[in-house]
Amino acid sequence: MEWVEITAKTIEEAKDQALDRLGVDERDAEFEVVEEPRTGIFGRTKGEARVRARVKPTAPRAKVERRDRKKDRPERAERPAGGTGGRTGGRTPKAAAPAADAPAEAESPAPRPARAPRAERPSAAPADQRQEREMDSELAELDLEQQAAIVAEVAAGVLTALGETPTVTTTTVDETTIDVLVDGPGLGFLVGPRGRTLAALNEVTRSVVLRRGNTPSGTRVHLDVAGYRQRRREALTAFVLETAEQVRTTGLPHALEPMGSVDRKLVHDAVADLDGVGSLSEGEDHDRRVVIVPA
Repeated sequence: MEWVEITAKTIEEAKDQALDRLGVDERDAEFEVVEEPRTGIFGRTKGEARVRARVKPTAPRAKVERRDRKKDRPERAERPAGGTGGRTGGRTPKAAAPAADAPAEAESPAPRPARAPRAERPSAAPADQRQEREMDSELAELDLEQQAAIVAEVAAGVLTALGETPTVTTTTVDETTIDVLVDGPGLGFLVGPRGRTLAALNEVTRSVVLRRGNTPSGTRVHLDVAGYRQRRREALTAFVLETAEQVRTTGLPHALEPMGSVDRKLVHDAVADLDGVGSLSEGEDHDRRVVIVPA
């Protein structure tokens, strides 16, 4: 199994994503930390964690199997007290003469049974385990519609478990993007402050998609609750148009507030349709932001 390399905010997140990509449990994978995030002077984390992972090429035999094999092994003949029984080819060694001051009938201490040698570790995993791992690592590729169906299923399941009766619809934005809209009364709690709860639910659905199959590069499925993302998109687009006009007039760049990757892409797309201005990203992690600059 080849190595996969994952980049995330923390080492634990990178390991979790690697396990999702490999489709195995943590005990069946091995990791190599390539780079750790750094801690700044104010306790803020800088940089990202990079972790390499792969399925373990070998696996030890199960303990039950080792115990059964030990039971089936014929017992060795006990070595006599002199310690030479195993080297005489079956001949009985001469009895040692008793010491002068020891009574003639004194018996030798009972010999300790020879310890069975430790079972050697197999050079390769059993055939059935190797086949199972190969099947897990060769997941089918999910197209955009299949990804959207999984996201809709997970979101509806979460709300049903919470006692809600949501309405879930999907909208194709373009050939690489689909929006999944969850609507219903009283769903504001799933948005959370500044959309953080919605972002977390997006990550949950994304993890489930990765567990079920591989996703083509560049495809995106966005989960929206009660129209929050659509309202955010419209408000952000209007703000970008206003800011771009200021940059054109003054000729000075303008840095926006830090925002997530989805909002940053929205800003870049909006600026790309305008004349006389451009956009770039700067900063790291939670401080990454878009800067609108004169063209």
